[in-house]
Amino acid sequence: GLGLGKLVMCIVTEELSRGWIGAGSLGTRSEIAGELIAMGGTDAQKAEWLPRIASGEILPTAVFTEPDVGSDLGSLQTRARREGDHWVIDGAKNWITHASRSDLMTLLARTLPDAKGYAGLSMLLVPKPRGTDADPFPAHGMSGSEIEVLGYRGMREYALQFDGMTAPADALLGGEEGQGFKQLMRTFEGARIQTAARAVGVARRALELGLDYAITRKQFGKAIVHFPRVSDKLAMSLVDFIAARELSYAAARAKDSGKRCDIEAGMAKLLGARAAWSNADAALQIHGGNGYALEYEISRVLCDARILNIFEGAAEIQAQVIARGLTGGRN
Repeated sequence: GLGLGKLVMCIVTEELSRGWIGAGSLGTRSEIAGELIAMGGTDAQKAEWLPRIASGEILPTAVFTEPDVGSDLGSLQTRARREGDHWVIDGAKNWITHASRSDLMTLLARTLPDAKGYAGLSMLLVPKPRGTDADPFPAHGMSGSEIEVLGYRGMREYALQFDGMTAPADALLGGEEGQGFKQLMRTFEGARIQTAARAVGVARRALELGLDYAITRKQFGKAIVHFPRVSDKLAMSLVDFIAARELSYAAARAKDSGKRCDIEAGMAKLLGARAAWSNADAALQIHGGNGYALEYEISRVLCDARILNIFEGAAEIQAQVIARGLTGGRN
């Protein structure tokens, strides 16, 4: 709620993610919801939700992905139909972060069943009661189960089922049907820049862990940092970290200046995720067998790094966006 730009967001996110990727991810869903409402909401929706999101009073979650729909949102099947003074929602969603404890869902659903692909999608702002450990989904018509995950623990991912859940009539973002995908597209640049910053923080922490271990671990009478195959890994990790950071900052500056930066954001996210994974892998290798032990932090960092190539647009999607820009004459 401070009105600061994407560059500051990158710096803060990097530092938080350096400690733990979950800390750097806490603001992601709030950022997505805030941008959706700020850019596409009615005046009443902005007045109702934006101050509460900015203050931290409410926790939003993004409800887009489905069991059979990941990147291909045009094939989305969850339906919402208008009945009297409310919307009725039916369908299934998957990989929904902190769904139980959230207070507001930005939910992408098909409201125009006769319209093909993206044209039939609308974005709904669906309020819900916050769940507890004893009753994670108290809202009528909504149920869910937690997905056990390899890394990124603590954020808690859920599979959701909607069976006649209702939302108020004014839940339709912007008050116009069929605009959901376009509204979501406007948030992609910011979300991918923020994810790039998370990746940079993870890459930085992996480098720090590898360097610290290489300095303190001694073999053959000297610290292993003095062995070329170890120091080479650290040098390349530093290069990758700095390159990823500078690219994320460049994308953030472009966004702050009002320029289109889908390619820059895609490159930053793609490179950042690769740097996080390669740095974590290198640092674990430097740890040797100890790196495979759960008591060493690098084992967690490696598992956390793996998700960065998948969420907020898989690496393959980023590459497709970048390649399309090249062939389309954008450079």
